[in-house]
Amino acid sequence: MKKILFVCHGSICRSPMSEFVLKDMVRRRGIGDDFEISSAATSREEIGNPVYPPARKILSEHGISCSGHHARQMTKADYDHYDMIIAMDRNNIRNINRITGGDPEGKIHLLLDFTERAGMEVADPWYTGNFDATWRDVTEGCEGLLRTIKNAT
Repeated sequence: MKKILFVCHGSICRSPMSEFVLKDMVRRRGIGDDFEISSAATSREEIGNPVYPPARKILSEHGISCSGHHARQMTKADYDHYDMIIAMDRNNIRNINRITGGDPEGKIHLLLDFTERAGMEVADPWYTGNFDATWRDVTEGCEGLLRTIKNAT
Protein backbone atom coordinates (compact mmCIF):
# COMPACT_ATOMS: atom_id res chain seq x y z
CA MET A 1 0.00 0.00 0.00
CA LYS A 2 1.29 3.45 -0.95
CA LYS A 3 0.69 6.07 1.76
CA ILE A 4 0.56 9.68 0.62
CA LEU A 5 0.09 12.82 2.72
CA PHE A 6 -0.63 16.15 1.01
CA VAL A 7 0.35 19.21 3.01
CA CYS A 8 -0.38 22.93 2.75
CA HIS A 9 -0.62 25.82 5.19
CA GLY A 10 -4.15 25.33 6.56
CA SER A 11 -5.43 22.12 4.93
CA ILE A 12 -8.65 23.75 3.78
CA CYS A 13 -7.82 24.43 0.10
CA ARG A 14 -4.84 22.94 -1.73
CA SER A 15 -3.97 19.82 0.26
CA PRO A 16 -7.55 18.56 0.67
CA MET A 17 -8.20 19.31 -3.01
CA SER A 18 -5.17 17.15 -3.82
CA GLU A 19 -6.29 14.44 -1.39
CA PHE A 20 -9.76 14.12 -2.87
CA VAL A 21 -8.63 14.47 -6.50
CA LEU A 22 -6.10 11.65 -6.08
CA LYS A 23 -8.63 9.51 -4.20
CA ASP A 24 -11.02 10.00 -7.11
CA MET A 25 -8.32 9.13 -9.67
CA VAL A 26 -7.32 5.88 -7.97
CA ARG A 27 -10.96 4.92 -7.34
CA ARG A 28 -11.79 5.41 -11.03
CA ARG A 29 -8.82 3.24 -11.99
CA GLY A 30 -9.93 0.51 -9.59
CA ILE A 31 -6.78 0.78 -7.46
CA GLY A 32 -8.15 2.69 -4.48
CA ASP A 33 -7.38 -0.18 -2.09
CA ASP A 34 -3.68 0.18 -2.97
CA PHE A 35 -3.51 3.68 -1.46
CA GLU A 36 -3.90 5.54 1.79
CA ILE A 37 -4.30 9.24 0.99
CA SER A 38 -4.75 12.08 3.45
CA SER A 39 -3.98 15.76 3.97
CA ALA A 40 -2.73 17.97 6.76
CA ALA A 41 -1.66 21.51 7.59
CA THR A 42 1.61 22.94 8.77
CA SER A 43 -0.23 25.57 10.83
CA ARG A 44 -2.81 25.34 13.59
CA GLU A 45 -4.98 28.16 12.18
CA GLU A 46 -7.71 26.03 10.58
CA ILE A 47 -7.67 22.90 12.76
CA GLY A 48 -11.09 21.27 12.75
CA ASN A 49 -12.41 23.31 9.83
CA PRO A 50 -13.90 21.70 6.70
CA VAL A 51 -12.73 22.34 3.15
CA TYR A 52 -13.05 26.04 2.27
CA PRO A 53 -16.36 26.63 0.39
CA PRO A 54 -14.86 27.71 -2.98
CA ALA A 55 -12.53 24.66 -2.94
CA ARG A 56 -15.47 22.43 -2.01
CA LYS A 57 -17.47 23.99 -4.87
CA ILE A 58 -14.87 23.30 -7.54
CA LEU A 59 -14.46 19.71 -6.35
CA SER A 60 -18.24 19.28 -6.45
CA GLU A 61 -18.38 20.71 -9.99
CA HIS A 62 -16.10 17.81 -10.99
CA GLY A 63 -18.19 15.22 -9.16
CA ILE A 64 -15.80 14.88 -6.22
CA SER A 65 -17.01 14.89 -2.63
CA CYS A 66 -14.81 16.08 0.21
CA SER A 67 -17.29 15.43 2.99
CA GLY A 68 -15.88 14.43 6.32
CA HIS A 69 -12.62 16.40 5.95
CA HIS A 70 -11.51 18.41 8.94
CA ALA A 71 -8.15 20.16 8.93
CA ARG A 72 -5.49 18.77 11.22
CA GLN A 73 -1.89 19.72 11.81
CA MET A 74 0.83 17.43 10.56
CA THR A 75 2.86 15.66 13.25
CA LYS A 76 6.34 14.23 13.41
CA ALA A 77 4.78 10.73 13.46
CA ASP A 78 3.32 11.39 9.99
CA TYR A 79 6.84 11.30 8.58
CA ASP A 80 7.26 7.68 9.68
CA HIS A 81 3.74 6.66 8.64
CA TYR A 82 3.60 8.06 5.10
CA ASP A 83 5.74 7.01 2.12
CA MET A 84 5.44 10.38 0.42
CA ILE A 85 4.74 13.84 1.80
CA ILE A 86 3.63 16.17 -0.96
CA ALA A 87 3.83 19.92 -0.31
CA MET A 88 2.20 22.69 -2.29
CA ASP A 89 4.97 25.29 -1.89
CA ARG A 90 8.46 25.86 -0.48
CA ASN A 91 7.14 27.48 2.70
CA ASN A 92 5.25 24.24 3.34
CA ILE A 93 8.48 22.26 2.87
CA ARG A 94 10.33 24.54 5.30
CA ASN A 95 7.56 24.08 7.89
CA ILE A 96 7.31 20.32 7.28
CA ASN A 97 11.05 20.03 7.92
CA ARG A 98 10.61 22.04 11.12
CA ILE A 99 7.86 19.63 12.26
CA THR A 100 9.70 16.44 11.25
CA GLY A 101 13.25 17.47 12.06
CA GLY A 102 14.35 16.97 8.45
CA ASP A 103 13.88 14.62 5.53
CA PRO A 104 16.53 11.88 5.81
CA GLU A 105 14.52 9.46 3.64
CA GLY A 106 13.75 11.92 0.83
CA LYS A 107 9.97 11.64 1.25
CA ILE A 108 9.13 15.34 0.88
CA HIS A 109 8.33 16.70 -2.59
CA LEU A 110 6.54 19.60 -4.26
CA LEU A 111 3.37 18.48 -6.05
CA LEU A 112 4.36 20.13 -9.31
CA ASP A 113 7.70 18.27 -9.29
CA PHE A 114 5.70 15.44 -10.86
CA THR A 115 4.87 17.59 -13.88
CA GLU A 116 6.70 19.43 -16.67
CA ARG A 117 6.80 22.38 -14.24
CA ALA A 118 9.14 20.87 -11.65
CA GLY A 119 10.15 23.40 -9.02
CA MET A 120 6.99 25.46 -9.42
CA GLU A 121 4.52 25.98 -6.59
CA VAL A 122 0.74 25.58 -6.43
CA ALA A 123 -0.44 29.12 -5.74
CA ASP A 124 -2.61 29.45 -2.65
CA PRO A 125 -6.16 30.28 -3.79
CA TRP A 126 -6.92 31.63 -0.31
CA TYR A 127 -4.82 34.62 -1.43
CA THR A 128 -5.15 34.51 -5.24
CA GLY A 129 -8.87 33.71 -5.37
CA ASN A 130 -8.15 31.65 -8.49
CA PHE A 131 -9.52 28.22 -7.63
CA ASP A 132 -9.60 27.23 -11.32
CA ALA A 133 -5.82 27.63 -11.59
CA THR A 134 -5.39 25.62 -8.40
CA TRP A 135 -7.68 22.91 -9.79
CA ARG A 136 -5.53 22.69 -12.95
CA ASP A 137 -2.29 22.52 -10.92
CA VAL A 138 -3.69 19.91 -8.54
CA THR A 139 -5.09 17.64 -11.25
CA GLU A 140 -1.91 17.89 -13.33
CA GLY A 141 0.23 17.24 -10.25
CA CYS A 142 -1.86 14.27 -9.13
CA GLU A 143 -1.78 12.72 -12.62
CA GLY A 144 2.00 13.10 -12.66
CA LEU A 145 2.33 11.69 -9.16
CA LEU A 146 0.22 8.67 -10.06
CA ARG A 147 2.26 8.13 -13.24
CA THR A 148 5.49 8.32 -11.21
CA ILE A 149 4.20 5.79 -8.68
CA LYS A 150 3.00 3.45 -11.41
CA ASN A 151 6.35 3.63 -13.23
CA ALA A 152 8.21 2.87 -9.99
CA THR A 153 6.36 -0.40 -9.43
